[in-house]
Order: sequence, then C-alpha cells, then structure tokens
Amino acid sequence: MRTPKHAMPWLDAARTSLLGRFSAGQLPHALLIAGEKGVGKRAFAEQASAFLVCERPSGESLTACGTCKQCELLAGESHPDVRVYTPEKSRMIKVDQIRALSGFAVASPQVARRKLIIVDRADQLNINAANALLKTLEEPSADVVLLLLQETGRPILPTLTSRCQRLLIPTPEAEIAMDWLQGKLASAGAEYSADLQRQALELAGFAPRLAFDYLAGDFLVLRADALKAFRRYMKSEIPVSEASKPFKTLGLEATLGLMEVWAADLARVGAGGSPRDSEAAEMLTFLASVNPAFRAHQLRDAVHEARSASIYNANPELEAQRLLIQWRSLMPARKRRAG
Repeated sequence: MRTPKHAMPWLDAARTSLLGRFSAGQLPHALLIAGEKGVGKRAFAEQASAFLVCERPSGESLTACGTCKQCELLAGESHPDVRVYTPEKSRMIKVDQIRALSGFAVASPQVARRKLIIVDRADQLNINAANALLKTLEEPSADVVLLLLQETGRPILPTLTSRCQRLLIPTPEAEIAMDWLQGKLASAGAEYSADLQRQALELAGFAPRLAFDYLAGDFLVLRADALKAFRRYMKSEIPVSEASKPFKTLGLEATLGLMEVWAADLARVGAGGSPRDSEAAEMLTFLASVNPAFRAHQLRDAVHEARSASIYNANPELEAQRLLIQWRSLMPARKRRAG
C-alpha cells in the first residue's frame, strides 16, 4: 500500500471516521469537510478520493494501493471519474461550474465503481451556484460522493449543510505542527531558522500547510513591512494613504487574514491571554488597555464585511484604508491626528 507523503497525523481521527462509515456501508453521498485554512482539508479530500476509487484499498487505513488502474489514472491527473471544482478567475465558484458538476454527477462512472467530486471551496459558491448545487444534493445519485470543503468562519447556506454529513479537521498541537513543518521543509530542501519557523506557525494559527506557504513565499517579509506601516500610522507618523501601500502589496486576502489575527489578538490580550502575532503585542496590549472588549469584535466584523465585499472585486487599497481608519479610532483622542 502507498503511504501518502507527509501523512499529517492530526488527520488520523478524520481518516478513522470516514473508514468506519465506509466499512459500515454508511458512506454519505455528501461530506462537508471543515477546518481552518492550511490544516490539510484538500489533502484529506484527495486521499479519500483515491481510497474510494482504488481497486485494492487498505481495509485498515484510508490508503489506496497506488498501483491499480484507478491509482495510475489519478497519479496522471487523468481519472475521468474524479473532478475538482475551485474558484476560477474570481473569488467565487460560479453557476456554470456547478451546472457542469451536476451533469457529471448524473452520468454513469466510466472506469471506477463511483464518481468523486471535490468542491474546493464550498464556502465560495455564489448564490446561484449554491442553489444549483442544492438540486444535486437533494437528488443524489447512488454512485457519486461529493466532498465539500469549508474554511472555518466562512458561511455556507444552511440548506446545503443540512444535506451533508460533517467532518471536522482539527488544528494540530504546536509540537505536532512543528514536526510536520520541519519534515516538509527538509523534503523540499528549504532551510529556515527555528525562529522563522515558529513565527510562521504562530501567524498561521499552527495550521502547518499555511505556515509552509508563508515560509516558501514572501508573506513574512511583506507582513513585516505592513506591520511597520501600521505602527507608524497608529502613532500619526504617516497618513493612511501611505500606510495602506504595503497592505496593497501584501494583497487583499492576506491583509484581511492578518487584520483578523490582530483583531483576535486584541480580544485575547484584553482577556489576559497571549497574542499569536508576538511582534504586534506591544501595540495590541496598549490598545486593549484603553478600549472596551467589544471594540475587538467590531474590528473582526469589519474584516468579515471587507471579505464579503471582496467577492465583488473591491479595491484592495481602499479596503485596507477603511480598516486602518477603524484601527486608528481605537487610539486615545489626544494621540490621533487626521490621516
């Protein structure tokens, strides 16, 4: 049997759960796989798909053989009975994609016993696409399994979730996350200091795959520039138009994720906890000391509103400025000047 690379031990409970349903003949026609960004939802869905089309899967683990015709087709990314739907050219999965999904779902399998559909991510369906998918979930074919991926905190229509069984992918403990990250970096031939690895994990909320992406890309450098501008803006050293520039470079999604972390850290510090972003701790501790707790929740709500606006191609720089102005409102009046 082929053992998946970087098997992610924190997925073991999810693997056991799905294997148990399969063995009991209770495999759901639709499974909603939920978890934080970067915990391996897509990897789990791909492993489950390989297992469910494999001709000789392991009866003791969620593992495909890796050598049968089905596994060879999957390895060559040419399996006709496995399809993945993701946002295309936009931040949403559109209705035309779901219509294609629906047509695929009702067709007979070509080479496998069943068809597998991965929707990555189901929380990015636009309203028309969600309603179109509902029709497929209401009248499922016996030979199709849908795996819908949902990022924690991103809503899905209740009419969709009510027709799925739910499976939660947990965020691993810090030590397990670090072990996996170090193994992944070693296999990629990448070397980073222990401090950088720890910083990436903390900023990623100990989601290992996201931490790896942070290290492999330029997120940490761009985030340092954004934090520097944020501090200067909060101290009235630069105007909002200048402060927003590094956030524009960072990108809207990364900016929203970072500001969501800071807002959550503000709430944690206010409640006596420790922040995820230790480099922003001094500023956040000061803000927590001069503001009521509900201001942190207002900031998180503002981030969520900006994320909803991003669906309609909102201007990244303007959204960053709007959020920065809200952050600045937390400063005592005597320390504020017009930005």
